[in-house]
Amino acid sequence: MIVLYEHPLSPYVQKIKIALREKGIEFESKAPEFSGGGFGGSEFLQANPRGEIPALLDGDAKIFDSTIILEYIEEKWTEPQLLPSNPLERARARTIEDVMDTYYEPINWGLGEINFFGRAKGELAETIVGNAKEQAAKCRQWLTKQLGDREWFNGDRFGWSDLCIVPHLNLSSTVFGIALEANSPLADWFKRVNVRPSVAQTLQEAKDSLAGLDQFSHLIEQGLFKREYRDHRLEWMIRMGGLQVVLDGIEKDNIRFSYDLA
Repeated sequence: MIVLYEHPLSPYVQKIKIALREKGIEFESKAPEFSGGGFGGSEFLQANPRGEIPALLDGDAKIFDSTIILEYIEEKWTEPQLLPSNPLERARARTIEDVMDTYYEPINWGLGEINFFGRAKGELAETIVGNAKEQAAKCRQWLTKQLGDREWFNGDRFGWSDLCIVPHLNLSSTVFGIALEANSPLADWFKRVNVRPSVAQTLQEAKDSLAGLDQFSHLIEQGLFKREYRDHRLEWMIRMGGLQVVLDGIEKDNIRFSYDLA
């Protein structure tokens, strides 16, 4: 049985779960332990020494990084095919994935820092949230162009691009209230994609996990769990006007950067 170390709210986790379910692959979900201010546990850290979710165990194979896991799934279980056959369309799908994972993901992540964990208050919070909404709107305009007159981002059938987009837009819409423009092509696609069984089940698990965020808030306040400010997230928070958020987190020792590999 495949083991997936995960947290249901993570968009990186969600795209893996959707892919596995689309291909009919059974898997066991596990939550990593809390260790050293982040995710830990010996089996988990053996699979991903960076201490980041998701991590996939398939027999002796231990794989981390959501894109690499997705590629492994696609190459090992070839049907149904999630990547397009055309090389140019494959490149387009991977571009969309990268944009969502590095440009859109920190929007939701940063809004979580404000709304769930109270990293900023008052005028500073309003500035960061306002900038986040402007950036989200621009990204959605770009996505609308990518969709064009297609039924799916992947073309004539659901695939790689779609499963990489939907977790991020679901977080924005259902958790942070950034609604899609009504009756727009993007909104119509959003309705279609969310009724797919693989997506609906994954979305429900994410919604159910919201009730457990209180434990993270308490752990963060005590410095027992540290949110990871890495690469695109760190850049985003500073660009959105939240340098003081980063400095406060460093002073309180409740943020962290990437672990060294061991």
